[in-house]
Amino acid sequence: MFRDFQAPGRSAVYAPRAMAATSHPLATQAALELLRDGGTAADAAVAAVAVLSVVEPHMTGIGGDCFAIVAKPDGTLSGLNASGRAAAGASAAKLRAQGLSSIATDSVHAVTVPGALRGWEALLGEHGHFGFDRVLARAIDYADRGFAVSPRTAFDWRDKVAFLERDEGSARFYLKDGKAPGPGDVMRLPALAQTLKAVAAQGAAAFYHGPIAQDMVATLSAKGSALTLDDFAAMAPLRVTPVTCQYGGIEVAELPPNGQGIIALVMLEILKRFDLKALDPLSAERFHLEMEAAKLAYSGRDRFLADPEHMQISPQEFLHEDYIDRLAAMIDPNRALPRQSEQMLSPKSDTVYLTVVDEEGMAVSLINSIYHGFGSGITDPETGVLFQNRGACFTLEEGHVNELAGGKRPMHTIIPAMALKDGQPYLSFGVMGGGYQPCGHAHVISNICDFQMDVQAAIDCPRLFMDEKTLALRAETHVPEKTVQGLVARGHEVQRAAEPIGGAQAIQFDRQTGGLIGGSDPRKDGCALGY
Repeated sequence: MFRDFQAPGRSAVYAPRAMAATSHPLATQAALELLRDGGTAADAAVAAVAVLSVVEPHMTGIGGDCFAIVAKPDGTLSGLNASGRAAAGASAAKLRAQGLSSIATDSVHAVTVPGALRGWEALLGEHGHFGFDRVLARAIDYADRGFAVSPRTAFDWRDKVAFLERDEGSARFYLKDGKAPGPGDVMRLPALAQTLKAVAAQGAAAFYHGPIAQDMVATLSAKGSALTLDDFAAMAPLRVTPVTCQYGGIEVAELPPNGQGIIALVMLEILKRFDLKALDPLSAERFHLEMEAAKLAYSGRDRFLADPEHMQISPQEFLHEDYIDRLAAMIDPNRALPRQSEQMLSPKSDTVYLTVVDEEGMAVSLINSIYHGFGSGITDPETGVLFQNRGACFTLEEGHVNELAGGKRPMHTIIPAMALKDGQPYLSFGVMGGGYQPCGHAHVISNICDFQMDVQAAIDCPRLFMDEKTLALRAETHVPEKTVQGLVARGHEVQRAAEPIGGAQAIQFDRQTGGLIGGSDPRKDGCALGY
């Protein structure tokens, strides 16, 4: 089916051999350079995410975490969890004794050990042909000589001036004459360039040991952090087995906790109990079912999801047929459920997701984040490393499975995804946007399986999600007014979203032609290219 070429929009990208889809053209270009030079999808993915760590510094960086799923051509899946832990000396009781009831997103206590570089290193070591010296070259060049700020990046940056001004390192590196840069302004990150050069020469050990680690720990300690050199040195990624469910003839794979990927599978299992194919994809009926499934799935997340070493419920129990049946039975197609009191996480897209497929047919689905925009807002003035605020996902509620504790990983929002069909790779995809991500995964998969959209149309399709505090629905501009009114009639409170909800990239394997079909999100500066 052809799209309306008289309407603004973009087509899916087709290529016969290899493809990359990222949130920024410079990152996609870097990935293709590595692929054409004989690199694997892993080499290209790390090159791309390294560039994004420079050109989208509010979204991601080496001060954050990453997760990845790798699919071999025969359908073998492997998962990587490179999320960092809280300080060994961290304690919820200590913070409660200071009068805190939660960990603020701009608090030094929200800084956890960055896991990204150990994750990148593992991907290169297990699936790549090149080392850091080759794959970081383009990122180093942009940090050293400068990059032009893209329109969406400038849009996000403009509201962060006061936030960045509070920290010496952040103000120095991320403001231009005391202001946020505009579209086309050239920014340089010389300190970060030097840190990346050290990693290129010495590997990830240059970051987690020695002078760089000493500088980072000194900066954090001066602000009251409990993180130590031992905490940085102990960072190690986990190899994990993806969890899967069947939906619409495909097998959807997500990583197990501490990420929230299992919640996407819960949503899909709930939605399987309803005949979505009979509905208009932009109808109130469709969005009502999607939001009700999200309410139920997310309430389970907020009660039970945490570092797997502390969880009392296994990922498989989330998908037990009896549990899903009980959740689905709670949904009335004509009436909204009462609002839940559980915590919700922001749907803002302060994360980068990318996917690459190489000429051998290996696919990498990778997501990397510093959580909120510019993370904690704390930048080490010596190394240029901007620290994530992932520890804000911990709770200080005594006895909760996700309660802050020494050496513990927080419940995590960022989730890559993969899908197989007939045992072979079919779709490598991900959706950015904080707490929205499981809902976004279910939305994209349903768009493809239930409504036969191509990957670009599935990404473009208007979105709804719940407000993190009130659970009122936020509808993107292009959700039809008739749909909004239909949701209100079912008891939902609906308001128009102030900003786009999340972002997404995807690459689909076209088994008919043997080629690839890519999509990238116009809500960001998304770019899918292949050859």
